Amino acid sequence: MGFSQALSGLNSAASKLDVVGNNIANSQTVGFKGSGTQFADVYAGSVGLGTRVSAVLQNFKEGNIESTNRNLDLAIAGQGFYRFQQGSGEPVYSRNGQLSLNSDGDLVNAQGAKLMGYGLEDANDPFSAVAAGGEPVALNVPSDDMPAQATQNLDLKLNLDSGEPVIAAAFDPDDSATYSYSTSASVFDSQGNARNLTLFYTKTAGNEWRVDARVSGGPAGAPVVNAPNVTTLEFDTNGALAAGGQVNMNFNLGAEFDALDIAFNQTGTTQFANTSTVNDVGQDGYTSGTLVGITIQEGGTVMRNYSNEQSKAAGQIVLASFRNPEGLKAEGDNGWVATEASGQELVGTPGSGVLGAIQSGAVETSNVDMARELVEMIVTQRAYQANSQTIKTQDEVLQTAINLR
Repeated sequence: MGFSQALSGLNSAASKLDVVGNNIANSQTVGFKGSGTQFADVYAGSVGLGTRVSAVLQNFKEGNIESTNRNLDLAIAGQGFYRFQQGSGEPVYSRNGQLSLNSDGDLVNAQGAKLMGYGLEDANDPFSAVAAGGEPVALNVPSDDMPAQATQNLDLKLNLDSGEPVIAAAFDPDDSATYSYSTSASVFDSQGNARNLTLFYTKTAGNEWRVDARVSGGPAGAPVVNAPNVTTLEFDTNGALAAGGQVNMNFNLGAEFDALDIAFNQTGTTQFANTSTVNDVGQDGYTSGTLVGITIQEGGTVMRNYSNEQSKAAGQIVLASFRNPEGLKAEGDNGWVATEASGQELVGTPGSGVLGAIQSGAVETSNVDMARELVEMIVTQRAYQANSQTIKTQDEVLQTAINLR
């Protein structure tokens, strides 16, 4: 009798129910990829022996992206896998971007595996540039304070009133009658002290202005440093700057500090018949700062944010892709490992090639379709019942044959 065919159907249906049940159980697991069961018939010559499970294939379709408003929750908008380093050193791949920062400054998942990417060029310099390519390493966020940077460049764009009278008197920064206009900007010395840089503009001829400077403020008792006749601005007949727009200013702040050497750029300054006013100002110095948090950009760059309103990269996340993702072997804990069937990993930065961009403050939900899984469960249950009914019917036929006289 054909009990074996029905038994194979029961076993196959039970295996599919296991897969369906696993999918439903992980419908709320971040980054989970559902699986489907494939069957194959079994023959011995021309005699059918039933069915078997030929493969359980993973579905790597992207799940929905949901906002969490937590900056260390990451989602991949597109293809690719995060690359993690386990305790054994073997890389594991995942779509779950729920990260945290451990006490050593490593970005880790819930299992403690370290997120990998391109680190800093100089491991001994926490403020060196991010390495461009190379072998991915476990990303680490140094907690060092950012040192102060003295102002090196000052950009100032303004309009000087062409209607101002020419002043012939000797310049005196304490006498407003000896200059036409003044403005100030904050600059920083080598120890991060904010200094006040005052610029004095004096109209000396029809289209010429002399620029003088003074540095004041800083630590208690700091001297006031004057820099007379920094440059002479010359304008053409249309009020556009013709000469003197770029010059170096040097201030000796005393033995305690490095000299303040500033590249002063006034390109774009004009001389029109409007009130003298500053249109734009910017400088590149800052005081020291402590680490107050990190953010992650679309391209995977991990940015450290400091109390001095400056930011510095700590590394760049890499993503991995595979020729055949279905060949990856599921390891549990939202992770897969590469196999011969998946092929070798192809590593790149988020947003490059086929790799998706990283979205911070969001996670990728499970791609399990609950409605579909419930329908699959009903259909598989019916198949299981039908196979069991086949066994029952064949048992009755066998019993009838035994009872023949």
